[in-house]
Amino acid sequence: MSSLNLFGNPLRRWFGGSQRETVPVKELRERDRRRMLKHFLALEKSDRLLRFGSQLPDEQVTKYVNGIDFGRDLVFGVYNRVFKLVAVGHLGFAPKEPSKSGVTDKEQVAEFGVSVLKTARGLGIGSKLFERANIACRNNDVDTLYMHCLSSNQTMMHIAKKAGMEIHRDYGEADAYLKLPPADPASVLQEAMQEQLATIDYALKANVRAAAKLLDKLPGHKPDN
Repeated sequence: MSSLNLFGNPLRRWFGGSQRETVPVKELRERDRRRMLKHFLALEKSDRLLRFGSQLPDEQVTKYVNGIDFGRDLVFGVYNRVFKLVAVGHLGFAPKEPSKSGVTDKEQVAEFGVSVLKTARGLGIGSKLFERANIACRNNDVDTLYMHCLSSNQTMMHIAKKAGMEIHRDYGEADAYLKLPPADPASVLQEAMQEQLATIDYALKANVRAAAKLLDKLPGHKPDN
């Protein structure tokens, strides 16, 4: 089985039988917080350093996850076919700082951070999360998207360069920002369709996972390894 099949679109056969694999990006909610914590705690030490800019201990990672305000920020995730959260993108909104007044006239800016488990890399998931954050910014009247990371974070640097972001490096760290066009009917429709398809994908994977757990509890059934 190809690794891409972990993220195959379950609706593919109903849309012309295309063989193109997709990566459904779902907006995460309060119900996903526990799986988000498991995701971040599962990051290897080097990946945790790249994601947070420092080697946060488990208790600080837990504090970060518990402190995410889903009413203010947007969080996106990618679940594989066994309903494991393998990637998380956090789009945090904040009031415009005076230092950024020359970059945007809007009242707020957004900063994006992303993490992908080692087993799910090389599939373009980070870029898909960034694209979703991009369109979400536009539709929330934000015209400037920021990313702050270590200069050694090659994945984030690749995403930034691919998106055409302006990058400023200083003392081992990098700030990148991208100017976004305003929302239009196409961007609103695109975001709605992406979320709808990802919601269906999410429900299917959740139900399959629940059914598998129930099956494992039946007498005489041997769980799959």
